[in-house]
Formats: sequence, C-alpha cells, structure tokens
Amino acid sequence: MELVSRRDPHLREVLWFAVCCRALTLLLQALFNLLIPDHAADAFCPPRLSEPGLWDLLLERLLGGLSHWDAEHFLFIAERGYLYEHNCAFFPLYPLSVRAVAEHSLSSALAAAALYKLGCVVLQCRRAAFLAAVLFSISPANVFMAAAYSESMFAFLAFSAMWQLEKGQSWLSGMLFSLASGVRANGLINAGFFLYSCSKSFALQLQVGSGSLRKLPPLWKQLLSTASSAVLMCAGIFLPFALFQYYAYVRFCGPGAGPEQTVPRPLLQLALDKGYRLAALNGVKPPWCSHRFPVVYSHIQDAYWNVGFLRYFELRQIPNFLLALPVTLLGSWAAWTYVIADPRHCLTLGLERRKSEEGKPRAGFCCPAVFVYMVHATVLLVFGFFCMHVQVLTRFLGSSSPILYWFSAHLLQEYEPLLWSEGTENQMAAPHSEKSRLGKSPGSCGKGTSENPVVRLLMNCRLITPLSRCILGFFLSYWLLGLILHCNFLPWT
Repeated sequence: MELVSRRDPHLREVLWFAVCCRALTLLLQALFNLLIPDHAADAFCPPRLSEPGLWDLLLERLLGGLSHWDAEHFLFIAERGYLYEHNCAFFPLYPLSVRAVAEHSLSSALAAAALYKLGCVVLQCRRAAFLAAVLFSISPANVFMAAAYSESMFAFLAFSAMWQLEKGQSWLSGMLFSLASGVRANGLINAGFFLYSCSKSFALQLQVGSGSLRKLPPLWKQLLSTASSAVLMCAGIFLPFALFQYYAYVRFCGPGAGPEQTVPRPLLQLALDKGYRLAALNGVKPPWCSHRFPVVYSHIQDAYWNVGFLRYFELRQIPNFLLALPVTLLGSWAAWTYVIADPRHCLTLGLERRKSEEGKPRAGFCCPAVFVYMVHATVLLVFGFFCMHVQVLTRFLGSSSPILYWFSAHLLQEYEPLLWSEGTENQMAAPHSEKSRLGKSPGSCGKGTSENPVVRLLMNCRLITPLSRCILGFFLSYWLLGLILHCNFLPWT
C-alpha cells in the first residue's frame, strides 16, 4: 500500500507524531502501572501455568497495564485457542497476529496514515485531512489503540479499505474490508459502503441516459454487472464471520466436539469456579447449538454480557452514560451540521446528479462525498447507544469511523483563529465564518505547511477558544484517564 511517501511532508509528520504518541503512551502506562496498585476486578484472568522467567517479569512490569480486560482474552486465545465458549466473542485475526513484534503500535501509526490518505481523497482538503490524522494520534480511545486490543488493527484495515474504494480499487478494498470483518464483528456493516457505491454509480448513469431508449440495454447490463459485483463483495465481507461461526459450531456442537488435548487442571478449575463452558464437556452441548441459526456470537453477547436493545438503560448505569456523553454529543452535532448544510443532498441520499457539483467539487467536512461516512457513523452511534454497553461508544466510534476526527478537525479549522494563519494555497472551500485578524480565511484548503497544528494549539493553550479547549480536553483527558484507570483494572470506556 502507498502509505509512505517521501514527497509528502504531511504524511511523514502524521507517522512521526503517531509513533511519538504511542511511545509516550507506553511510557505513561508503565509509570501508572508501577505507581498505582491494580484493582481487584471481576474480569477474565486465567492462571499462569508455569513460573515466569526474569524477562517475563520485566515485560510484565513494563507493559502489564496494556494486557488487562479484553486484552486477557486476546492473549489467552493467541496462546490456548478458543478453549472457553465466551472466548468466541473475540474474532480470530487479531489473536493470530498478536505475536508479531509491536503489531498493535505499528497498526495504530499506519491507521493514522490511512486516515490521512482517505481524508485527502474524500475531503479534498489536505489541511483538514492532516489535522484529522493528527487528532487520531491523540484519540480519546488511545489506550485501546496501544493495548492488546483489536481496535488499532481494525482501524488500519477499515480506513485503508475505505481509501482504496474511493480510489476505485474495488477488489483490493473488498479484501481489506473482509480482513477487517475477521477482526471485529462491526466490520460487517462496512458492506454498506459497497452497496452505496454501486447504487450511486448506477443511479448517476441512469440519470445521464434516461432520455435515450438505445442506452437502456447497456444500463441493464450495467445493473446486472454492478449487482453481481456488490453481492460478491458483500459475500466476501461476510465470509470471515460465517467461517468463524462455523468453526465455533464444529468445536462446541459437533458430534466429535471436545478439547483437542487435555485441558490443564488449573484451566479446568477456572471453568468450574467461574462457570465458563468448555467445548462439549461431558457430551453436554450449549443451548445455542439447537437454534435454527446457531450463531455463537449473538449467544455470548446475550448470555454473558446482557447486550441487547435498551438493556443498559438502568439508573446504576448513569456514570457509564456520562462517560459516553462527549462522543455522543460530538457525533450528534456532526450529523446535524452535515444535514443542515445540504438537506436536499441528504434527502436524496446523494443519488441525484446536480449541475452545481459537475464542476469543481466542494471540499471539507460538508462536501457530498462525506455523506456515506456520516450515515455509517450515525448508524454506529445509534446502535451503540441503544443496544450496547454504552461506555464502549468512544472506542467503538473512534476505531471504526473517520467522522469523529473529520468533524473535530472541521470545528478547529472553522472556529480557532490560531489555525486561520495557515497557508491558503489551492483554496477549495469557501468559509462560512468571518475572516481572521490575519486576513486568512478559516475554511481554506491547500498544501499549507506540515507544522503540527495540535502541537501548535497546545503550545498556545491560553490563547485558544473555549471550543478548542473542549475538543482537545476531551481527547487528552480520555487518553490520560484511560491510561490511569484501564491499566490498573479500573472500569473505563
């Protein structure tokens, strides 16, 4: 993939800043892990089967804070496979590759680069894409991008697939989306990008040839071609999920189901103490095996974590709703801003050919190309708020959608005077707010300079606007609090 280019100083700065942020994250988590004792949480914690060596103890001291909560599942699966039924909630591609050296850190840096490339194509504004990618490096979900979680790998694959689809590389995009669905279940919704791309292409062609009967047969051929291509691509995206469910069925429900090797006694005792189900232990099969569609993933979400529509709407969950409030407000504000900028485009689902868009396309967050990403982010936001453990919304959106970063970059560029002084070369978008004191337009796009805008704002934190302080405060406070709480087995997003 063309992620690294010596000719693009913005991309080099994105990669450098992402690596520096990741190094700082590793340093801070080690410090917090040493200074703050771990909380005795009721979380999955398999026993050690052998005495750790000196290097193991040193590594545990340095990086132990990044191996808590869900990370315990991923590391256990990487070592022991899918021994317990509830392990099947965690998809296999990340555990298969988790042994790679610094895999999660590398994935996070590459995800920032992929987001930058995607932003350049979609937003048609290099400055906005650069600022969004830099913001990704200080994401409020930063601790999960650095820990042994699948978020960073998923973000890299998803953003790369979106970028390739925007470039017209459908087959490469389909392969990357397919790999993403092998990392996280919400990768299945990415099939919507293919369906929308095919629908839009056909709708625009139909509007061009609607007055000519002689063009109808080619259009029908094009319809069959695009429909078959969309079905094939979507099938490829769903394939890893289907194969993994089949694997779980064979392992836990098949006639010869059972552990392939003798389970060590400590792991058997853990299953008895915690009620974990082993593969067809004593010939007793799980109840989901008899379902018409035996999907282990939905069974685990329901039985083990009580995930479902409105199930989290309880008074005792108010603190978790407060944790999710910033990203909920930001996502809702982004959707509202986009809709009121061009209601007709949203009502026609972006399928109408408009003469105003046939010339030079609009740039920035409110451009037509952002529509499908806005719909994707809104669907994730609504589903996560009403059907999931709401506190995971921050990392759920932060690793799946570019909208969180694009909209934050949009707000900073539009309302922060300190950023208005950047270059205006190759302006693509007209600003809707007043010009700055320096005579530069706040909505301008172009090559500008590779100076890091986030560093610039932080160094002048006393001069920035309250809105900029809120945005940067949200990103940085969740990064810091995530390291303090998550790395010591305290509940977090």
